[in-house]
Amino acid sequence: MKNRRALWMMALAVVFGLAAVALASHWLLRQTPGGSNKIVVAAVDVNLGQRLTPEMLKQIDWPAETLPRGALRDGGKLVGRVLKTSVLRDEPLSEAKLAPAGTLGGLSALIAEGKRAITVRVNDVVGVAGFALPGNFVDIIVNTQSNNSAISKIVLERILVLAVAQEVARDETRPRVVNAVTLEVTPAQAENLDLARSVGVLSLVLRNQVDPRPGTTEGATKGTLLGAPAPMPATAALPAVPPPAQARASVARPRLQVAAAAPHACVGVISGVQRTQECL
Repeated sequence: MKNRRALWMMALAVVFGLAAVALASHWLLRQTPGGSNKIVVAAVDVNLGQRLTPEMLKQIDWPAETLPRGALRDGGKLVGRVLKTSVLRDEPLSEAKLAPAGTLGGLSALIAEGKRAITVRVNDVVGVAGFALPGNFVDIIVNTQSNNSAISKIVLERILVLAVAQEVARDETRPRVVNAVTLEVTPAQAENLDLARSVGVLSLVLRNQVDPRPGTTEGATKGTLLGAPAPMPATAALPAVPPPAQARASVARPRLQVAAAAPHACVGVISGVQRTQECL
């Protein structure tokens, strides 16, 4: 009797064990179907502008329900590509974080299509005390002379800072006082910026990164700064024009004078019985 009871218990344990194995296997197959969820991630922290090497990449399993959009699976195809954003260790890689294939490393990989990079000289004041860091946006003010009067005017707005000195990393938040800042501009903006720094003094104005609204102004002069009224434009003095009636009178008067002078004055002279007339 006791042996039969032990056999029943062993049989039930085997059945429950097989059921548990089947359920666990089914769950695992749903979570990782044949290892197809392996994706490529960064093996170390990599800064933007760096060229990827095999040592910087690795593959890990990733749950299917939370698979990152655009995640890459073949690490061999990524060797030699250049990052255009910094990535942290174990962060998934995607095409959105990579420069186009064939791009060389360095600052040129960070320049967007249709844009250019231009460097301007700054100091601790012009460079916003070192807070104009890569990834920030700035406005550019030029102070120059216009019509023999000083004027300060915003000439470029929402310009991306690509690099400060020779640093392009965008994960740094500490201010850095440098003597040069590289900006990303369009070709037309590059021409305006080059002209502005040749005719006046440039200043960078740090702006909110998520504020796209333009700061349209007329510029500041000594008059607007002190609240003085704007000077009236000088006009040339014009000769006075007589009224029409007066003009006609002045023209007609000489003709009247000529007409009055036409007849001669005559005087009668009586001498004895003779009478004569003398005209002057």
